[in-house]
Amino acid sequence: MKPSIHPTAIVEPGAELGEGCVIHAGAIVRTGAVLGERVQVHPYAVVGGDPQVLKFDPAVRTGTRVGAGTVIREYVTINRSTEPGAFTEVGTNCLLMACSHVAHDTVVGNNVVVANAVLLAGHIVVGNNVVLGGGSAYHQFSRIGDGAMVGGLSRITLDIPPYVMIAERNEVSGLNLVGLRRRGATREGINELKEAFRLVYFKTGNIREIAREALAGGTFKGAEAQKFLEFIVAGKRGIARARRKADLEAEDAA
Repeated sequence: MKPSIHPTAIVEPGAELGEGCVIHAGAIVRTGAVLGERVQVHPYAVVGGDPQVLKFDPAVRTGTRVGAGTVIREYVTINRSTEPGAFTEVGTNCLLMACSHVAHDTVVGNNVVVANAVLLAGHIVVGNNVVLGGGSAYHQFSRIGDGAMVGGLSRITLDIPPYVMIAERNEVSGLNLVGLRRRGATREGINELKEAFRLVYFKTGNIREIAREALAGGTFKGAEAQKFLEFIVAGKRGIARARRKADLEAEDAA
Protein backbone atom coordinates (compact mmCIF):
# COMPACT_ATOMS: atom_id res chain seq x y z
CA MET A 1 0.00 0.00 0.00
CA LYS A 2 1.57 3.26 -1.15
CA PRO A 3 1.91 6.22 1.22
CA SER A 4 -0.89 8.78 1.15
CA ILE A 5 0.38 12.36 0.93
CA HIS A 6 -2.04 15.29 1.06
CA PRO A 7 -1.51 17.87 -1.73
CA THR A 8 -0.60 20.56 0.81
CA ALA A 9 1.86 18.41 2.75
CA ILE A 10 5.62 18.70 2.12
CA VAL A 11 7.82 15.62 1.86
CA GLU A 12 11.35 16.76 1.05
CA PRO A 13 13.76 14.86 -1.22
CA GLY A 14 15.69 12.26 0.76
CA ALA A 15 12.83 11.48 3.14
CA GLU A 16 11.68 7.85 3.23
CA LEU A 17 8.08 6.78 3.79
CA GLY A 18 7.08 3.20 4.56
CA GLU A 19 4.03 1.47 3.15
CA GLY A 20 0.71 2.81 4.34
CA CYS A 21 2.07 6.08 5.76
CA VAL A 22 -0.42 8.95 5.87
CA ILE A 23 0.90 12.52 5.66
CA HIS A 24 -1.93 14.91 6.38
CA ALA A 25 -2.55 18.47 5.21
CA GLY A 26 0.21 20.92 6.03
CA ALA A 27 2.52 18.35 7.61
CA ILE A 28 6.25 18.52 6.81
CA VAL A 29 8.60 15.55 6.58
CA ARG A 30 12.15 16.81 6.17
CA THR A 31 15.18 15.40 4.38
CA GLY A 32 16.74 12.52 6.31
CA ALA A 33 13.51 11.44 7.99
CA VAL A 34 12.78 7.70 7.80
CA LEU A 35 9.20 6.69 8.59
CA GLY A 36 8.21 3.05 9.08
CA GLU A 37 5.01 1.44 7.84
CA ARG A 38 1.65 3.03 8.71
CA VAL A 39 3.09 6.11 10.40
CA GLN A 40 0.58 8.97 10.54
CA VAL A 41 1.75 12.58 10.51
CA HIS A 42 -1.11 14.95 11.28
CA PRO A 43 -1.53 18.58 10.16
CA TYR A 44 1.35 20.99 10.78
CA ALA A 45 3.63 18.51 12.49
CA VAL A 46 7.30 18.70 11.47
CA VAL A 47 9.36 15.51 11.42
CA GLY A 48 13.13 15.85 11.04
CA GLY A 49 13.50 19.60 11.47
CA ASP A 50 16.86 21.13 12.33
CA PRO A 51 17.88 20.84 15.99
CA GLN A 52 17.44 23.96 18.09
CA VAL A 53 21.15 24.32 18.77
CA LEU A 54 22.88 27.61 18.01
CA LYS A 55 26.17 26.10 16.86
CA PHE A 56 24.58 23.43 14.66
CA ASP A 57 25.62 23.42 11.00
CA PRO A 58 22.53 22.64 8.86
CA ALA A 59 24.80 21.12 6.22
CA VAL A 60 25.61 18.18 8.53
CA ARG A 61 23.79 15.06 7.32
CA THR A 62 21.69 13.64 10.16
CA GLY A 63 18.22 12.20 10.43
CA THR A 64 15.14 11.10 12.32
CA ARG A 65 13.65 7.59 12.49
CA VAL A 66 10.02 6.86 13.39
CA GLY A 67 8.90 3.26 13.92
CA ALA A 68 5.95 1.48 12.36
CA GLY A 69 2.45 2.33 13.54
CA THR A 70 3.39 5.52 15.36
CA VAL A 71 0.90 8.40 15.32
CA ILE A 72 2.22 11.97 15.30
CA ARG A 73 -0.52 14.48 16.04
CA GLU A 74 -0.93 18.15 15.23
CA TYR A 75 2.00 20.56 15.70
CA VAL A 76 4.38 17.91 17.03
CA THR A 77 8.05 18.65 16.34
CA ILE A 78 10.74 15.97 16.16
CA ASN A 79 14.22 17.41 15.55
CA ARG A 80 16.97 15.53 13.76
CA SER A 81 20.25 14.53 15.40
CA THR A 82 23.23 16.83 15.85
CA GLU A 83 25.80 14.07 15.23
CA PRO A 84 26.91 13.24 11.65
CA GLY A 85 25.14 10.12 10.41
CA ALA A 86 23.09 9.74 13.62
CA PHE A 87 19.34 9.77 14.21
CA THR A 88 16.81 11.05 16.69
CA GLU A 89 14.55 8.02 17.18
CA VAL A 90 10.93 7.32 18.04
CA GLY A 91 9.93 3.65 18.33
CA THR A 92 6.99 1.62 17.10
CA ASN A 93 3.32 2.09 18.02
CA CYS A 94 3.88 5.34 19.89
CA LEU A 95 1.38 8.17 20.24
CA LEU A 96 2.79 11.69 20.24
CA MET A 97 -0.09 13.99 21.11
CA ALA A 98 -0.53 17.55 19.90
CA CYS A 99 2.20 20.14 20.46
CA SER A 100 4.70 17.74 22.03
CA HIS A 101 8.41 18.12 21.24
CA VAL A 102 11.18 15.55 20.82
CA ALA A 103 14.56 17.27 20.69
CA HIS A 104 17.77 16.24 18.94
CA ASP A 105 19.44 12.90 19.72
CA THR A 106 16.63 11.73 21.97
CA VAL A 107 15.57 8.07 21.78
CA VAL A 108 11.96 7.15 22.54
CA GLY A 109 11.16 3.44 22.95
CA ASN A 110 8.18 1.40 21.74
CA ASN A 111 4.54 1.75 22.84
CA VAL A 112 5.16 5.12 24.45
CA VAL A 113 2.41 7.70 25.02
CA VAL A 114 3.66 11.28 24.92
CA ALA A 115 0.74 13.48 25.98
CA ASN A 116 -0.05 17.00 24.85
CA ALA A 117 2.66 19.64 25.19
CA VAL A 118 5.31 17.31 26.64
CA LEU A 119 8.82 18.76 26.24
CA LEU A 120 11.68 16.29 25.78
CA ALA A 121 15.09 17.99 25.68
CA GLY A 122 18.11 16.63 23.82
CA HIS A 123 19.87 13.30 24.46
CA ILE A 124 17.05 11.84 26.56
CA VAL A 125 16.39 8.09 26.59
CA VAL A 126 12.78 6.98 27.12
CA GLY A 127 12.17 3.25 27.67
CA ASN A 128 9.33 1.07 26.37
CA ASN A 129 5.71 1.26 27.58
CA VAL A 130 6.18 4.65 29.20
CA VAL A 131 3.42 7.24 29.71
CA LEU A 132 4.47 10.90 29.88
CA GLY A 133 1.72 13.13 31.26
CA GLY A 134 0.59 16.32 29.57
CA GLY A 135 2.75 19.40 29.93
CA SER A 136 5.58 17.56 31.65
CA ALA A 137 9.14 18.71 30.88
CA TYR A 138 12.41 16.72 30.90
CA HIS A 139 16.02 17.80 31.38
CA GLN A 140 18.58 16.88 28.74
CA PHE A 141 20.46 13.57 29.18
CA SER A 142 17.89 12.21 31.64
CA ARG A 143 16.64 8.60 31.40
CA ILE A 144 13.11 7.29 31.85
CA GLY A 145 12.95 3.55 32.54
CA ASP A 146 10.56 1.01 31.02
CA GLY A 147 6.98 1.09 32.25
CA ALA A 148 7.30 4.38 34.13
CA MET A 149 4.34 6.74 34.38
CA VAL A 150 4.81 10.48 34.79
CA GLY A 151 2.07 12.80 36.01
CA GLY A 152 0.99 15.87 34.08
CA LEU A 153 2.97 19.10 34.55
CA SER A 154 5.86 17.25 36.21
CA ARG A 155 9.38 18.70 36.06
CA ILE A 156 11.91 15.92 35.59
CA THR A 157 15.61 16.65 36.02
CA LEU A 158 16.77 13.24 37.32
CA ASP A 159 16.67 9.65 36.08
CA ILE A 160 13.36 7.82 36.57
CA PRO A 161 13.68 4.10 37.38
CA PRO A 162 11.56 1.52 35.54
CA TYR A 163 7.98 0.83 36.65
CA VAL A 164 7.60 3.80 38.99
CA MET A 165 5.00 6.54 39.11
CA ILE A 166 6.32 10.05 39.48
CA ALA A 167 4.88 13.54 39.77
CA GLU A 168 5.69 17.14 40.59
CA ARG A 169 9.47 17.68 40.70
CA ASN A 170 11.19 14.27 40.59
CA GLU A 171 8.88 12.81 43.29
CA VAL A 172 8.44 9.03 43.11
CA SER A 173 5.02 8.12 44.51
CA GLY A 174 5.06 4.33 44.13
CA LEU A 175 5.04 1.57 41.52
CA ASN A 176 2.95 1.55 38.36
CA LEU A 177 1.20 -1.67 39.37
CA VAL A 178 -1.72 -1.26 36.97
CA GLY A 179 0.65 -0.96 34.03
CA LEU A 180 2.64 -3.99 35.17
CA ARG A 181 -0.47 -6.16 35.42
CA ARG A 182 -1.76 -5.02 32.05
CA ARG A 183 1.51 -6.10 30.45
CA GLY A 184 1.32 -9.54 32.01
CA ALA A 185 3.74 -9.31 34.93
CA THR A 186 3.30 -12.25 37.30
CA ARG A 187 2.30 -11.88 40.93
CA GLU A 188 5.69 -13.28 41.95
CA GLY A 189 7.50 -10.79 39.75
CA ILE A 190 5.49 -7.88 41.13
CA ASN A 191 6.04 -8.94 44.73
CA GLU A 192 9.77 -9.20 44.16
CA LEU A 193 9.78 -5.78 42.50
CA LYS A 194 7.99 -4.38 45.55
CA GLU A 195 10.76 -5.79 47.74
CA ALA A 196 13.44 -4.19 45.58
CA PHE A 197 11.54 -0.90 45.66
CA ARG A 198 11.27 -0.96 49.47
CA LEU A 199 14.95 -1.80 49.78
CA VAL A 200 16.07 1.07 47.58
CA TYR A 201 13.67 3.72 48.84
CA PHE A 202 13.12 2.80 52.49
CA LYS A 203 16.69 1.96 53.46
CA THR A 204 19.01 4.75 54.52
CA GLY A 205 22.13 5.14 52.41
CA ASN A 206 23.39 5.76 48.88
CA ILE A 207 20.65 4.58 46.53
CA ARG A 208 23.07 3.39 43.85
CA GLU A 209 25.22 1.45 46.31
CA ILE A 210 22.15 -0.19 47.83
CA ALA A 211 21.02 -1.34 44.38
CA ARG A 212 24.52 -2.58 43.51
CA GLU A 213 24.74 -4.63 46.71
CA ALA A 214 21.28 -6.11 46.09
CA LEU A 215 22.29 -7.25 42.61
CA ALA A 216 25.58 -8.69 43.82
CA GLY A 217 23.79 -10.62 46.55
CA GLY A 218 21.68 -12.49 44.00
CA THR A 219 18.51 -12.19 46.04
CA PHE A 220 16.39 -10.84 43.20
CA LYS A 221 15.81 -13.22 40.30
CA GLY A 222 12.76 -11.75 38.53
CA ALA A 223 13.13 -9.74 35.34
CA GLU A 224 11.31 -6.68 36.69
CA ALA A 225 13.31 -6.41 39.92
CA GLN A 226 16.60 -6.94 38.12
CA LYS A 227 15.80 -4.32 35.48
CA PHE A 228 14.78 -1.87 38.22
CA LEU A 229 18.05 -2.35 40.11
CA GLU A 230 20.29 -2.46 37.03
CA PHE A 231 18.85 0.84 35.80
CA ILE A 232 19.75 2.52 39.08
CA VAL A 233 23.28 1.10 39.10
CA ALA A 234 23.99 2.02 35.47
CA GLY A 235 23.16 5.70 35.62
CA LYS A 236 25.43 8.68 36.03
CA ARG A 237 22.80 11.28 36.88
CA GLY A 238 20.92 11.46 40.14
CA ILE A 239 17.96 9.14 40.69
CA ALA A 240 14.48 10.48 41.37
CA ARG A 241 13.71 10.19 45.07
CA ALA A 242 10.59 9.11 46.91
CA ARG A 243 8.05 11.24 48.67
CA ARG A 244 7.92 11.04 52.45
CA LYS A 245 8.56 7.47 53.59
CA ALA A 246 5.33 7.37 55.60
CA ASP A 247 3.28 8.20 52.49
CA LEU A 248 4.98 5.50 50.45
CA GLU A 249 4.52 2.88 53.15
CA ALA A 250 0.82 3.71 53.39
CA GLU A 251 0.36 3.35 49.62
CA ASP A 252 2.39 0.16 49.52
CA ALA A 253 0.19 -1.40 52.18
CA ALA A 254 -3.02 -0.43 50.35
